[in-house]
Amino acid sequence: MPAETVVTDRGAPALRTRLLVAVLGPLLAAAILIGVVGAALIADVVRRTNDRVLAGALGAIAETVQVERGEVTLDLPAAAFGMLENTERDNVYYRVAVGGDLLTGYADLPAPDPATLAVDVPRYRFARYRDQPIRIAEVRRSLPRIDKPVIVQIAETLDNRGALTRRLMLALLIGECVLVGAAALLLRPALGWSLRPLSRLRGAVEARDKRARPDFSPLDTGPLPSELRPLAGAFDRLLAQLDTATVGVRRFTADASHQMRTPLSVLKVQVALARRGSEAERRDALDEIADVAVRLERLVTQLLALARAEEAGVSAPLEAVDLREVAAAVIARQINQAIRAGVDLILEGDAETRYTVAGHRTLIFEILSNLIDNGIRYNRRGGTVSVALQAEDARIAVVVADDGPGIIPAYREKAFDRFVRLGPANSPEGSGLGLAIVRSAATRLNATVGFVDVDRGTAIILRFAPTLS
Repeated sequence: MPAETVVTDRGAPALRTRLLVAVLGPLLAAAILIGVVGAALIADVVRRTNDRVLAGALGAIAETVQVERGEVTLDLPAAAFGMLENTERDNVYYRVAVGGDLLTGYADLPAPDPATLAVDVPRYRFARYRDQPIRIAEVRRSLPRIDKPVIVQIAETLDNRGALTRRLMLALLIGECVLVGAAALLLRPALGWSLRPLSRLRGAVEARDKRARPDFSPLDTGPLPSELRPLAGAFDRLLAQLDTATVGVRRFTADASHQMRTPLSVLKVQVALARRGSEAERRDALDEIADVAVRLERLVTQLLALARAEEAGVSAPLEAVDLREVAAAVIARQINQAIRAGVDLILEGDAETRYTVAGHRTLIFEILSNLIDNGIRYNRRGGTVSVALQAEDARIAVVVADDGPGIIPAYREKAFDRFVRLGPANSPEGSGLGLAIVRSAATRLNATVGFVDVDRGTAIILRFAPTLS
């Protein structure tokens, strides 16, 4: 038993992996974006919170600045500095100056330009002092009977702010890592559940391999999501086309074997006679062999034509076909057959009318060839086969009529069956496939075919779908 060959595409990742990456990728991008935005918000919240404490200490000091006996006095409250105590033990600096004269505090603390400060409106800024970054809160006060502005400043180092920012950022990072990790863990079973219908569909397809005979029936997959229903429907349609094609192959094989058995038997007998008989018997046998070969050739040709007419699958798009041109081509090809049979071929139609139909030229040629061939074969000597083109409102029709013995109305529908011959006993040899080919080809063209009641002979009309605009 030959080993099973498994073809894999190592370059394509599994669908589960692709979905996992497709979900986690945007999730990671969102986590990074949230981290960047969160860092900016944390920095702003820490700054605002600490500035509010710094403003409270600044206000407490500024409120104690008074004027007594024409001089500026200050009583530093201990609570103002207690507000700024923290676990990081930040250094606190202050400075109170009247104009350019220091009243109290650190003289080298960076002083502002009084003209840039609004009265009683605190201002905050970052600076460096003693090789450390600091945050300064400062305000300008205007005291009665004091011409010079009073500048009150208080500053602190940034260790506490940095520590609080780092703690909040670490908490944000841990939260995002937990969120992404939990999503990654939960996504795998979720994707497994989501892909279960696909696994069910695959199982339904793989189950067909275990059956002895090919099974082209629709897949039994149970309910499927809306995304998979078109795939299952397309696969079912493919199975139906394969079933039709397989049935056609089996039918063609059966028809060929059935119809060719008799001519082949005759060939074998005549070959044996040609080998053992006299010279006259050999000549008769050779004539019979030639006649059988011609019948076999016609039979094979018609079987192949029927197979083409019944061919399954998606047909090529319909095209505009000039029915007059096709009919003239068929008549030109079969004119010698008509001359040998003593039958006249006539093409009728209005010269001013365009007989354009929607179809396939090859199939229309096959239909007219079989109808004209039947008209010639089953006609009387001196008879006529007419091909009449007609325009019926938006539809185009062609009528092929002959002067032969005709077909009884009760048997007309049966005449379109395969291998059915309804002519008289002395009628020419035939396979009974001509009208079956006509009906199959007409069906593929969305056309209709049927008999027309006439006084003598047989008339068959082929009506096409509305003409192309």
